[in-house]
Amino acid sequence: MGQWMVGVCAERYQAERLYQHDQVEVSVPTGHPMAAGDLVVLVAPGDDAPVVFGLARVLTPPYQVDRVPDDPDDADPEGPSAAVVTYLRRRLDVPVPAATLDLVDEAESAAHAPVRLADEVYQRVADAVGPGPDPVVPQPEWMVSLDLPIEASSPAEAVRIFWTYVRQLGPRELPAFVWPRGDETAMRPYVLGEEHEMDPEEEDE
Repeated sequence: MGQWMVGVCAERYQAERLYQHDQVEVSVPTGHPMAAGDLVVLVAPGDDAPVVFGLARVLTPPYQVDRVPDDPDDADPEGPSAAVVTYLRRRLDVPVPAATLDLVDEAESAAHAPVRLADEVYQRVADAVGPGPDPVVPQPEWMVSLDLPIEASSPAEAVRIFWTYVRQLGPRELPAFVWPRGDETAMRPYVLGEEHEMDPEEEDE
């Protein structure tokens, strides 16, 4: 079983922070030896240096994408290729800086092609990422609200407009308000996957 460090682009990383995905498609060179069942450390560009944001396992080994088989007009029959990995643990809210693991060079190289990791290096990363949620222990419950003032001729129309706004604007522009169940005083707005300080004018809108 192989162990790899695999990089994703900034746009993919932001998408992972905005939406909950069980699987991620990652770019790999054509013919890469990554196999189903291999373990993967997921890294992405950080503000100053790369960060580790999850551990995963290869679900679908490398395959060619964006290619029509036996198409003579396809100018690049060797690629590009991708693999599908499924999350084992996530560290999206508090990613681990690669610098703290002394793996900056490996993380930067992983942006271009997967980097093979020795057993002890993978274990060091896994220890830093930490354990996943205990399946036996109940998780905290959170209330999530999205309040939009909508002008409409009827309640049904207001609902349609509401879902249109949600689809068009999404978590990049709309603040979602989150608080622990039973403690509304702890309500906090989140935008782009991070806590967002609302200014007085935004609160009045």
